[in-house]
Order: sequence, then structure tokens, then C-alpha cells
Amino acid sequence: MATRASSESFRPIGIFDSGVGGLSVLKELSGELPAERFLYLADNLHLPYGLRPLLEVRGFCEKIAAFFAAAPVKLVVVACNTASAASLKHLRTAFPAIPFVGMEPAVKPAAAGSRTRKVGVLATTATFQGELFESVVERFAGDVEVLRQPCPGLAEFIEHNPPDHPGLDGLLRRWIPPLVEEGVDNLVLACTHYPLIKERIAAMAGPEVRVIDPSGAIAKRTRQVLAERDWLADGEGGERFFATGDLAAFSASASLILGRKVEAEPAAP
Repeated sequence: MATRASSESFRPIGIFDSGVGGLSVLKELSGELPAERFLYLADNLHLPYGLRPLLEVRGFCEKIAAFFAAAPVKLVVVACNTASAASLKHLRTAFPAIPFVGMEPAVKPAAAGSRTRKVGVLATTATFQGELFESVVERFAGDVEVLRQPCPGLAEFIEHNPPDHPGLDGLLRRWIPPLVEEGVDNLVLACTHYPLIKERIAAMAGPEVRVIDPSGAIAKRTRQVLAERDWLADGEGGERFFATGDLAAFSASASLILGRKVEAEPAAP
């Protein structure tokens, strides 16, 4: 008779974001866990999350979690900093049978590796409003100055434009040079859209500033959670993509980012 652990191991992993940003996390997950199957959901009908009230975002996330629970999946990665700030604690209570791995701003490694004792964080406005961010700062950056830089409109720009778009530098100049002038030597990308333009951010920040993307750490944490439960898959991995809004727009952007053809299926909002 099959054990619960062995039956769970055959289930896919759910991963979601408001749009294409979570694909930066999916890339790391696929590399870390090549035998796993992934269901990726883009809630692009409600994009952007970053300017919405946290309670509204929590409602979106609860519906997405219910979609994954019905699939069913064995674990959900909340591949969005705003969604994690708004809903991670609530989702773990509402869906106790499903482990959730969320995005935590990488303030800990930034603070630990800072020579100037000043670190910068790029994020959406909503991420900075959540209690998750403040708790991370309190735990790991007590002796470091954390400069919070909201980037309104950046995630939406990345969603709808290629990484080499000439208009991107104009946006980045609003936020990155002032942080460098303040003396930050570590820059945290606290939105999953931002790693998609990491090279552009690093070029503007300069060689003395380390740009930190937490996606790799999230992939390792996912492996750890599955291994602890004996839920790691042993087979051929794969991916399916879903979107709540414009299927063609998401499919085109995802195909460009992943370098292969993506055809998203509809998901009820």
C-alpha cells in the first residue's frame, strides 16, 4: 500500500505571481528540481499587485491557492514579494495541508555582506507596507541602515516590454543612482520581476554594488521542504502555464523570457 509521502511525490508544484515576474523563480526551481512538474499561474487580470491594498491582494491569493488545492499540488511557491507580504501567513492557516514557500526580501545576506553598513532594497510600495518586510529588517539588519526604494511602475514596465527596451534606463535612473550616492554596497531585488532585468540594474549600480536576487535561495528552500516530507519527485519534469487574463500577451512574454514556446491555458480569476 502506498504511503502518503510516496503519493504526494507524484503531484506537481504550484507557483504563482501577478504576471511574468515569477518566471525568474521558476527558472531556478527547474534547475534545482529538474524531476518536478510545475503549474505556473499568472494572475495578469489583476496586474499590478504592487499598488493594490494588501487585503485585496490577499483575496486574489486565496482564490489562487484554492485553484492549486483542487489540482491538487503538493506545495505552493508564492513567487511574488507583494503576495507573500499580503497573504503568506493567511494562506498557511487557510490551507494547512499545503506547504507554502514565500518570497522573503534578501536583507539577511545583504546586511551580512555589507562593508558600508548601508543596503538598498528595491520593491513595490505594497511590499514595504507588509509586516513581513519589517520583521526581516528587525531580525537581520539591526546594525545596518536599510534604504527602502519603492519603484512604482517598474514591474508593469518589465511585464510589457523586453529587457533591452531603451526606455528602461530612464526609469532606473530615478531610483538606483540616489541609492549608490547614499553609499549602499548591496542592493536587494525584492520583486520577482526585477531579476528579469538584473543585468541592467547591475550596470547602472556599478561594479562596487552587489545585486542580490533571492530566487536561488527560494529554490533551495523548496527542495528542503519537499525532502523533509519525502515528497521529492523521481521522474520526468515538466511545466504547464495558466493565466487569468490575456493569454496571448502572457504567452508571448513568457516565451521570450524562457526562450521556448509557452502556451498558457485559461484559469478562472
